[in-house]
Amino acid sequence: MTERTIRVLDTTLRDGEQTPGVSLTPDEKLEIAVALDKLGVDVIEAGFPITSKGEQEGVRRIAKAGMKAEVSGLARAEKLDIDTAINCGVRGVHVFLGSSDIHLQHKLHLTREQMLKQSADMVAYAKSFGVKVEFSAEDATRTEIPFFKQVVKAVTDAGIDRFDIPDTVGIATPRKMMEYVEAARSVSDAMISVHCHNDYGLATANSLAGIVAGAEQAHLTINGIGERSGNTSLEEFAMGCFNLYGLRTNINYSLLYETSRLVSRLTGVVIQPNKAIVGDNAFGHESGIHTHGVIANPSTYEPFDPATVGRTRWLQAGKHAGRHGIAYQLRGMGLKPKEDSLRLIVEKVKEMGDQGRTITDSDLYQLATQIMGGGKAESAEIVELEGLEVVTGIKRLPSATVKLLIRGQLHEATDVGSGPVDAAVNAIQRIFSTIDIVKLKEYRLEALTGDAQAVADVSVTVEDSAGLTASGRGMKRDIVVASVEAIVSGINALMAKKLQSQPAASFAPTGAQKPIEGV
Repeated sequence: MTERTIRVLDTTLRDGEQTPGVSLTPDEKLEIAVALDKLGVDVIEAGFPITSKGEQEGVRRIAKAGMKAEVSGLARAEKLDIDTAINCGVRGVHVFLGSSDIHLQHKLHLTREQMLKQSADMVAYAKSFGVKVEFSAEDATRTEIPFFKQVVKAVTDAGIDRFDIPDTVGIATPRKMMEYVEAARSVSDAMISVHCHNDYGLATANSLAGIVAGAEQAHLTINGIGERSGNTSLEEFAMGCFNLYGLRTNINYSLLYETSRLVSRLTGVVIQPNKAIVGDNAFGHESGIHTHGVIANPSTYEPFDPATVGRTRWLQAGKHAGRHGIAYQLRGMGLKPKEDSLRLIVEKVKEMGDQGRTITDSDLYQLATQIMGGGKAESAEIVELEGLEVVTGIKRLPSATVKLLIRGQLHEATDVGSGPVDAAVNAIQRIFSTIDIVKLKEYRLEALTGDAQAVADVSVTVEDSAGLTASGRGMKRDIVVASVEAIVSGINALMAKKLQSQPAASFAPTGAQKPIEGV
């Protein structure tokens, strides 16, 4: 296939925000838009301006932010919608009107002839403002192809720049999407776009099929968020184009993970662990067979280098783990056990795994140092919890003061949060803010017993600015103390990994957080 560049229209801020329960402020929309522009998308669909004053404010701010990408607004095929979008200062308007008999009869109450006229009239009206106009025949894949072709021709004659084929309820197959692209191409020279939903889990496959059939642009969302089961995932589509079909996009692949995390944080939509490309487990390995292969040559069990998308691979200790994987993990922490010690460590790890226990990095580190020390655990912690004070109440914002001993120097910080645990986490992050080492990536809480004296088992994953992660555990009756101990143990595991490649001095906070004397 001849190499060509496929355009990306990102609709995270419009269709993605239509995810049930998601509502972004104008500030949040602008923050995501800046990240999308940096990522390299060609068009940012900033929102649906007619829906609210806040939506108009968000679109207007994005349109005035000097983006390299074309900023577009969605509009029904109505003058008021188009005027509202134009008044936001957008450079593109995405006009839509249903074309399937289901939509025409049950939602719009229009005849086919009325739909054709309204579509053409509103395209011409939008074009009169000198902006780029894309037209979507909503529910296109349930529109009979002869009438679909009439729609394409009518809006093409009216002056569209791009024609979009939406698989509105996600019922297309790759073959069907190809047929619709070919049908559109047969009656129009306009750029063809595809817009797929994931109701049957085929959104990425259908979008790629449309591109193979000749479409030049795809509508995508970060993490595949959107109505119902979501839209085509930008990260899946971009990497599929590049690695599977030899097609280029203008996407900076190394920023995919960073952008994914930003969108997840601001929308509150959690990324499933097994999500392709950006899920936590996408480059994680536990099986002994897999870890052995990946250590020898990553391509044995990875389709591409995780660094391509801003990721790092990681190994998990557990009952499926093998000697090579455990040894590799320990080397990453600066530990090189002898063969007899390694055998005992692996046996203990499997025994813990058989008991249904998730083994954190700090668990593995402590287990290894205990076995290597002849039954006595070595004290090699870089960070120690020296003090914790939490103040909370019904009518006050929770605050926490944390004291950490870091390489023998005492550091203290106080911060507030939405709850006592959040306040303590923020205080720890404040201590480490100058080296950006502590980001709480994952938090899990379990009660070991069901009575009032239950012990809280908290496991966390912390991450540094380079994407390196480590996990830790804390077990106490007090949830806040258990949480802080889990984070501290995770930090120690993370630092043990980082010490293999960076000078020890780089792990002491500097700047505003000065050591204090005494306790």
